[in-house]
Parts: sequence; structure tokens; C-alpha cells
Amino acid sequence: MIKALNQIGRYFLMIGEVFYKPVKWKVMKTLIFKEIDDLIIGSMGIVAFISFFIGGVVAIQTALNLTNPLIPKSLIAFATRQSVILEFAPTFISIIMAGRAGSYITSSIGTMRVTEQIDALEVMGVNAVNYLIFPKIIAFSLYPFVIAIAMFLGILGGMVAGVYGGFIGQAEFLQGIQTDFIPYHIFYAFFKTFIFGFILATIPSFHGFYMKGGALEVGKASTTSFVWTSVVIILLNYIITQLLLS
Repeated sequence: MIKALNQIGRYFLMIGEVFYKPVKWKVMKTLIFKEIDDLIIGSMGIVAFISFFIGGVVAIQTALNLTNPLIPKSLIAFATRQSVILEFAPTFISIIMAGRAGSYITSSIGTMRVTEQIDALEVMGVNAVNYLIFPKIIAFSLYPFVIAIAMFLGILGGMVAGVYGGFIGQAEFLQGIQTDFIPYHIFYAFFKTFIFGFILATIPSFHGFYMKGGALEVGKASTTSFVWTSVVIILLNYIITQLLLS
């Protein structure tokens, strides 16, 4: 318990150091664009693939469970829209990103720790925390755009699966998407997406920056960071849902 509290305190101290003594903008700009390319653009392929087929699965599962003929088929589209926007896109994709981007962050920073590159930065008077972590936080500030694309592809996948699977007509699907739409749900989804983006940038960085040992420990740190990032995302998802939707 004491060790856990110590780690939590160390994490928040690290967050404070991220914004202290920033690196020159000329250097930081290059780092930010590199992180956007590696973490955001590089993740679009797997995000698009998963989102499309998850939307399709939700539509098919809903259709197969609509056994009452009195229930309109437009409910298939309604359920797909709600599931994708409220949970599957922001939360499920964030868990995937914890494995894809989070493990990359931990392993890259951990390798720098093992090879003493971080020590070299500190000897030169560079704020290593700001140099390594701040660009990742800025890159993940674009994370809501990734989730917006995931939402669109999820609903598109649901429509393709529903229409071409013979479960629902295209006009009925489009009607169901528009039924009882609440714009506040979009705000809710993007709000927690922004929080998840910050978690995805900082927790894996923390585990990589403060790891100890050699090459074997880099792999262990990547696994640990994935587990804790996923746990924190799920807990925050519950808390945010209680606060914003209750």
C-alpha cells in the first residue's frame, strides 16, 4: 500500500516537472511533430480496422436479438450509434491504444533509461521529463480526432453489416441513427476521450522513465504500463460516467 502511494505521489510530481523549465520551442516543435506521426497517425490503421468491424458486430448482435416483431428495426441503428459513441469508440479504442501506443512509449523511454541517454540529457542541463513527455501530451491532445474517426467508421460498419446482411434497410438505418439524438452525448464522449489521451501519454511515460534494470525490465515495464493504463482508464470511465450521465 505504501509503495503504491509512493508511486502515485511520484507520478504527480513527474506531471509537475513536465511543465517546468521547458525546452526551446525550435527543438520542441520537431519533437511534437514526430510524436504526432508515431502515436496518432501511426495508430490510425488499427483504429480504423477495429472500429469498422466492432460497429458491424454491434449491429449484427442487436439484429439477432430483436425477436419481437413489434420492435422497429430502426432500433438496430439506434443501438449501434449509442454503443459506438458512448463506449466502444472512446473506451474500447483507448484500451487498444494503451497496448499499441502505450507499450511503444514505455519501451522507447525505458530503452533510453537503460542506455543512459536520459542521464546524458540531465547532465547537459536539459529537463528530461519535459523533453520526453511534454511532446507526447501535446500529440495526444489530438486524440479526440482519432476517436471522431472511430465513431464515424463504427457507425458506417454497423450500416454496412446491417444493410448488406439483410437485417435492415438503408432508409431505416439512417432513421434510427437520427432517433432521439442527444448532442450532450458527443460532449461526454469527447470529454472523457481528452482525459484518456492525457492518461495514455503520461502513465506509460512514467513507467518507462522510472524503470530500473536492463533490457529484460524494459519488457516488464511495458506490460506493467499497459495493465495500469487500462485499469486507470476503466476506473475513470466509471467515475466520469457517474458524474456526467447520472
